[in-house]
Parts: sequence; structure tokens; C-alpha cells
Amino acid sequence: MDGTTETETAETDTGTPEVNGPNSNTAYGHQPFRRSKSHFADRITADARDGWPVEAGRYRLVVSRACPWASRALVSRRLLGLEDALSLAVADPVQDDRSWRFTLDPDGRDPVLGIRFLSEAYEAREKGHPGGVSVPAVVDIPSGRLVTNDYQRLTLDLATEWTALHRPGAPDLYPEPLRDEIDEVMEGVYRDVNNGVYQAGFATGQDEYKEAFRGVFRRLELVSERLADRRYLVGDSITEADIRLFTTLVRFDAVYHGHFKCNLRKLSEDPVLWSYARDLYQTPGFGDTVDFDHIKRHYHRVHTGINPTGIVPAGPDLSGWLTPHHREQLGGRPFGDGTPPGPPPPAERIPPAGRP
Repeated sequence: MDGTTETETAETDTGTPEVNGPNSNTAYGHQPFRRSKSHFADRITADARDGWPVEAGRYRLVVSRACPWASRALVSRRLLGLEDALSLAVADPVQDDRSWRFTLDPDGRDPVLGIRFLSEAYEAREKGHPGGVSVPAVVDIPSGRLVTNDYQRLTLDLATEWTALHRPGAPDLYPEPLRDEIDEVMEGVYRDVNNGVYQAGFATGQDEYKEAFRGVFRRLELVSERLADRRYLVGDSITEADIRLFTTLVRFDAVYHGHFKCNLRKLSEDPVLWSYARDLYQTPGFGDTVDFDHIKRHYHRVHTGINPTGIVPAGPDLSGWLTPHHREQLGGRPFGDGTPPGPPPPAERIPPAGRP
């Protein structure tokens, strides 16, 4: 099983409806929010079944630290110790009309791929391709061609197909005996939480918004109940399910509560989920990939249909992310039989503006 459902394959940008293009969230009638499927779903595997073998140094992972889907790949890559095997390109959190751009790099060009826009790798793969330009994306360095933007499958393959390149002590993020349960948990979290916040945020009708809003908090209540007496979602260690929930929770108070109108309660007002999220944030491989500055600037400056002034809120106070969570009292072994990852490479450390 690949852990996905028919509706879970990929998206355009960071939840922006494809009908509006990568940088426009203006009113578009009363069409319900739909996440577009991945157009490039090749897999990089140990047996090279799709023509792309697992090979150290061959591929470049392109992300935005603002994007929750890309953040999954960032966490997985850190936990598995793939930093040397799979290089990283970080796009500017604020897009322009050509979508994700490398304006954080000298001369506005990715130093490895030599391109200014991620769209150039898409065009190298298929000229005039349909759909948007999404992250995460994996690019073949020798050819400059996009390999995949299938973010649901990507992290599962990092966990199961890239094992020969994992660091010593890498955790098993998708253990085979627990896959059915992990898949079931991830499906509900994806539908109601990961995707649900976007359905609420981009709703153009009151009923559509209310339905999504109720789904978000109904699922969060169920997850909170599940985590009340267990440290992690499935089993006694971190799995892919925890990564997928975390990347939405860490953005909740900063952007989804206000910007996407998911304001029944804040994450910090749910004692269980707030403690759970802090536990993961303080675990090596999670919080050290999160840039709150990128997150806030992207959502509030790019989604002009929701926030036409482009003003980025000064809050919320981030200091709570570093406070004691006491979740260790529930037991569990964060990395299973493995060990924590080492510190991130110096070039990948989050600047002070993005940290609590």
C-alpha cells in the first residue's frame, strides 16, 4: 500500500486553486476548493522501476519552508540523515507570476541547478505542461529535469526506497507491520486537517466554509482523544503519520487560525495537541526545519484574495514552542530502535527571524 487515496496525490503550490494560477487567490465564483493531482508521479526507487535509481548526489530536493507539503520532505530527510545524499534548494516564500523562485540565492539563481525559477525544471521535463508548479519537487541534477512532484509518495519512498543511503540509526518511519493503521490515520488527517484548513480558507460560500470548518475541528478532537494517553499516533515511536499531522499543527496558530478562519480554538488552547506539537517541535529533525518567518510571509503576502493588504501579522508569540511539554511521561521511544539525527548542516539552519 502506498498510503494515499485517489484524492491525495498532489497540489498546485501551497493550496492555491489551480484555476487561479500560482499567485492569485482572487474571487473565482462558488467553486469548491479542489486540490489538483500530481502530473509528474515518477518514483525514485532502489530498482529504478521508473528509470530513476536511488543515487547519492544525483537529485536536488526543491522546497519552500512555507509549504506544509514540502515540510514533510524536510522532516523526513533530516530524520533519515539524507542531507548529504539529497541536496536541498530553498525557494523564496513569496512567489511572483512565475511561481517559486530562487531569489534567496546569489544572483537569484539556484547554485546547483543554475535556474532562476522552479518552472524551468518543469519545462525541461515537459514543455507547456498542464497544471501548476508545486513543491516539494525533486529535480535530476545532470539533466535539469523534474523527476517528481508527488509529495504524498515522495516521503514514503524516502523512508522505504532510500534505505541504503540512510544514516546509521535512522528510524523506521513507515514500519511494515503498522502500515495499515498508519494509512488509516493519515487518510483522516489528510482529508479533514491537512486539506481541510485549505477548504475552509479558500471557501467562497458560507455553507462550504462551515462544512470544512466543522471537519477540521471534528478531526482535531478525535486526534486529541487518541493522543491523550499515547505519545505518538501509531505505535510507540515517530512515524510518517506524526510528520503529516505536525506540519499542519505547527502552522495552525500562526496562519490557519486567523488567515484561514479556522478559529473555533487555537492549537495552544487544546492541552493535548499543544503538548504533542511542542514535543515534536523540540525533537531533532522537526523544529529545526520550521521557519515561522517564511510561513507567515508566504500566506499573508501571496494569498491576496484573502489578505489584499499584504500585511504580515506581528504575532503570535512563539516562545511557547520551547516550553516543557511533559509528554515523555507517556513513554514511547521517539526514534524507535534508532537514534536522533545530528544538528542540521550550517547552511540549512533557520535564521533567528524564523525561530522562537
